[in-house]
Amino acid sequence: MSMFNADLLASFAASVTDVSTAITMPPEIYTSAEFLDFERRALFANEWLCVGRASRIPNIGDYFTTTVNDEPIIVSRAKDTSVRAFSSICQHRGMQVAGGNGDNGRDSEQGNCTKFTCPYHLWSYDLTGRLLGAPAMERTVGFDKLDHPLPPLAVELWQGFVFVHFDPHAAPLGPTLTAYEPYIANYELETAVCPGTFTLHDLAWNWKVMFENFNDGYHANKLHRTIQDFCPSELAAFPVDFDESSNVLFRTNGYTHIDGGFNATTKALLPVYPKLTEQERWRSTFALMPPTLCLGTAPDQAFFFIVRPKTVDTIDLEIGYLVHPSALEHPMFDHLLTMSDAGVQVFVRQDQDATTKVQRGMHSRFAARGRYSWQEASHVQLNRWLVKRYRQHWPAG
Repeated sequence: MSMFNADLLASFAASVTDVSTAITMPPEIYTSAEFLDFERRALFANEWLCVGRASRIPNIGDYFTTTVNDEPIIVSRAKDTSVRAFSSICQHRGMQVAGGNGDNGRDSEQGNCTKFTCPYHLWSYDLTGRLLGAPAMERTVGFDKLDHPLPPLAVELWQGFVFVHFDPHAAPLGPTLTAYEPYIANYELETAVCPGTFTLHDLAWNWKVMFENFNDGYHANKLHRTIQDFCPSELAAFPVDFDESSNVLFRTNGYTHIDGGFNATTKALLPVYPKLTEQERWRSTFALMPPTLCLGTAPDQAFFFIVRPKTVDTIDLEIGYLVHPSALEHPMFDHLLTMSDAGVQVFVRQDQDATTKVQRGMHSRFAARGRYSWQEASHVQLNRWLVKRYRQHWPAG
């Protein structure tokens, strides 16, 4: 019997009221493979998905491969300097043109080239996915290379991030993210430097648990109490309520001293972004751009998590930092970055333990639909974003 019945659909209503009365979402939507399949169709196939930073492909011919919603894609810098994205699946016999050589497709291939050539039958494609060559097809009746490009995805750049959409004619993303932009304008993230990213594979929790934990002010100085007393839960604030047209949900969290940092010193280790106001140096921001990007700020850095669901119980997670270009001029930059990352890893390990146990608990017969603290208002906003789309795409009958 399908889980997609009227009772489950109606049950979401209790999770989208005011935070003072709302209850958490049903546990089964975190543990059902059938529900993740629905989310892949309802959310991931119909929303803008972050795939990385544009700075990863600065030059013409640069490219990288990745997988979004189980689809292998290529992201490239075309000859006109635009960023393009298209399927990596050859339109002849379905072989991957690039990437996919590692264990479970983990090898996000990157490089520089003038064309992509399928190794099976040597069909070749340019940096926009247009078919250039198809050997020995001259006897095939009615064959026209223009009819067989690698299928394109829509691309939009926002704050230096590359987003793709499976609908080439999708409505623009930028106008739906404007609520958060005043809070990050002085970071000038489009020109910020990403020293590199690292990817954690097969993390043992549902993608929604990842989003909830990232923007959970309630646990900040409880789970992380030994190192985050400078950023207490009581200083969480939710300046913008959910807007039906918005694709960003965020909170701010104040500090007990200026220029706080997520490390053992509780102070910023890297050079502070030079244009920040004093008010901005007294806080962090934490933002969700579902269903793929989590973005946060501190005075000396921004940090991002790109979430890629694998199974209902597992995700891959790409993590990166962004610093002001002038920070690289510091003679001890590499050492400071290493120290800063070591501090972040303490938080990551604590969060990994917590979210693994949350996911395990969701499978329990005793898993409850709990109540929210006011410090969890972002969770209710995420519920509203999700439920709006669940209702739009709920299977008929």
